[in-house]
Amino acid sequence: MDKTWNNKAWFLVLPVLLLVAFSAVIPLMTVVNYSMQDTFGNNQFFWAGTEWFTQLLASPRFWASMGRNLVFSAIILLIEVPLGIFIALNMPKKGLGVPFCLVFMALPLLIPWNVVGTIWQVFGRNDIGLLGYYVNALGIDYNYVQHPLDAWITVIVMDVWHWTSLVVLLCYAGLVSIPDAYYQAAKIDGASGWSVFRYIQLPKMKRVLLIAVLLRFMDSFMIYTEPFVVTGGGPGNSTTFLSIDLVKTALGQFDLGPAAAMSLVYFLIILLLSWVFYTVMTTYDAEG
Repeated sequence: MDKTWNNKAWFLVLPVLLLVAFSAVIPLMTVVNYSMQDTFGNNQFFWAGTEWFTQLLASPRFWASMGRNLVFSAIILLIEVPLGIFIALNMPKKGLGVPFCLVFMALPLLIPWNVVGTIWQVFGRNDIGLLGYYVNALGIDYNYVQHPLDAWITVIVMDVWHWTSLVVLLCYAGLVSIPDAYYQAAKIDGASGWSVFRYIQLPKMKRVLLIAVLLRFMDSFMIYTEPFVVTGGGPGNSTTFLSIDLVKTALGQFDLGPAAAMSLVYFLIILLLSWVFYTVMTTYDAEG
């Protein structure tokens, strides 16, 4: 007997599709349109083809900014993921300390990005900032406005302070889902702490770690507000990431064509790298 399909449910999804088309697809098509044209003002546009993409891919400025993004994301993942696992392993699993630790961990995530940048901009100043004042009092010449290395350290520490909590909460969720029977069996077998972590806790955290790595990579690769507020992309161009370079091109120089081309290439790079991350880690998880 032939089955009769009821497609009325699509009418419930239609408002969401229209909203996505209005908020995502239409702006994306506008950016694509700008990336293929040039303008001299007065709302007059001229066909440019792939000129802006060719110019962008041959630009040392673009590759330098992307290199900074990749280095920054790599450093963030290497610090925040192990640190998040370590903190989650040492958080209490029962008792009154659980809600306190969870709330304490969630607090940095509730602070808006621009406020985080403002806090660390003041915190690192040599005249009124606690960090800048006491670090210089120890005899260390710290000035994130003048020294590129100090600017990088400040931005990295700021991101670690802001986003490590996300990794902690995800890892903690994976740890509390492990049944007590696993730990009891390991205790009977005389397993060491490392063996418990290697064969029980880490496998149970693989899926949440996949989510944590993907989220932190995408967020760190698209970072804009915090470093822009703290350093403005300086000193020089030492902390000018792709997002900051894109805003400078679009709003500072008002080069809409090159900015649109850069935004599309930026989007494709994030999409490609996220897909590679996801494919590699899911394949590893399936084999394990």
